[in-house]
Amino acid sequence: MSLRRRTVEVLIAAGLSGTALAPPASAAGQEHTVPLRVATYNIHAGAGMDNVFDLDRQTAELRSLDADVIGLQEVDAHWGTRSEWRDLAGELAERLHMRVSFAPIYSLGPVTPGAPRREFGVAVLSRYRIVSAENHEITRLSTQDPNPVPAPAPGFGEVVLRVQGLPVHVYVTHLDYRGDPSVRTAQVADTRRIMAEDSAPGRQRVRQILLGDFNAAPTAPELAPLWEELTDIEPGAPTYPAQDPVQRIDYVAVSKDSVGVRDAAVAETLASDHRPVVADLLLRR
Repeated sequence: MSLRRRTVEVLIAAGLSGTALAPPASAAGQEHTVPLRVATYNIHAGAGMDNVFDLDRQTAELRSLDADVIGLQEVDAHWGTRSEWRDLAGELAERLHMRVSFAPIYSLGPVTPGAPRREFGVAVLSRYRIVSAENHEITRLSTQDPNPVPAPAPGFGEVVLRVQGLPVHVYVTHLDYRGDPSVRTAQVADTRRIMAEDSAPGRQRVRQILLGDFNAAPTAPELAPLWEELTDIEPGAPTYPAQDPVQRIDYVAVSKDSVGVRDAAVAETLASDHRPVVADLLLRR
């Protein structure tokens, strides 16, 4: 099945709204690219817009996207009663038959001795083998400290995948939610520094994909530096809140010179308080 036909069928089946489908790439162009479908989804610790925890509902939604790689935010791992003390990333990976890399922002001691650590963070699910994984630190203002100050903290996940022989760097992030953009400004600077280390001059072509909840509009001044190296993929619809969304704060962004874009869309679903974004990419050889 062609990528274009597959995209049309999945968009219709999942109830997606987004940009018009691009015309088919030329045969010559297709020979020098590799298709990859990616998605980003803030899963709200497994709860829907109704605040009811329902991992079956989110599993069905993620399966309908038919993505090869998924970036998840607000992921609990044995965190508390709100998610039934379950490992959400691990369960979703098992249900979807995907590999997983979890990057905790917070890792706290268990409530009872011998129980798993209580963790909350971001994750990458992948149909492709994860060659390596790293949990980078970026500036954060902790929600677990009553008197927080901006400081380096983990939770900026990176994995390197091998997609039909091509190395691909996938990053997943969740930027600060506060109205004051100062912490997001620092986080964007940290993100650019980390991603630049992977694409330093003299290295072979690096394919980079950034997935996440940025908690800011595409035109926000604090995000502007990101668009110097990355293409912000416009999915054609807002993503938040899931019920009658008015803002686009969830993103798929790709390196300009090494990753092309075929299609992008937003799924109409109430399985979380955000809507997922799905994009069909073309990895350049």
